[in-house]
Amino acid sequence: MHAWRHAPARGAAGRCIGRTDLAIDPRRAKRLAHRIRAFARRHGLPRLVLTSPLRRCRATGRWLARWGWQHRIDPLLAEIDFGRWDGGLWVDVPRGEFDAWCADFAHAPPAGDGEPVSALLRRVRAFDPGSARVLVTHGGWLSAARWLEQAGQPPQRADQWPATPRHGTHCELRLHVFGDRGDDRGC
Repeated sequence: MHAWRHAPARGAAGRCIGRTDLAIDPRRAKRLAHRIRAFARRHGLPRLVLTSPLRRCRATGRWLARWGWQHRIDPLLAEIDFGRWDGGLWVDVPRGEFDAWCADFAHAPPAGDGEPVSALLRRVRAFDPGSARVLVTHGGWLSAARWLEQAGQPPQRADQWPATPRHGTHCELRLHVFGDRGDDRGC
């Protein structure tokens, strides 16, 4: 499975961006689509891309669709929901709330009303790519997929979480992580 993190979104600097649906520069989306298309040609991949429903991923999928690809949107590819922190400045997140989240990183919902990391891990594990081998998704989603490849169980501490891939980065993921519909394996 070949996944790319979306190109940088407009207005994201210094902000807690999860489900906040920021726009993306169309030129950056097109450049990423060119890179994906070239990679897929070199590796003989099907011309099918799955993207998150958020604009910063969908924009790249739409470019590929203009060039004859099938583009499908899958809500399981969405970024983590940071609750009421989402869209705000990181410096405005109350320190006590942030510390409480980090103290129970796997199970505490960010901001008290967001999506716990354990729920993100279940969502990533439940994702079924079908015949698709190309994804455009988010940093948190990719970190969760990497975590599942390495550890399987939810992290005990926030500092165990993998670094977020840079925007536009390609990540190769193992398919065995995906498609689990029954056993939550501790998430």
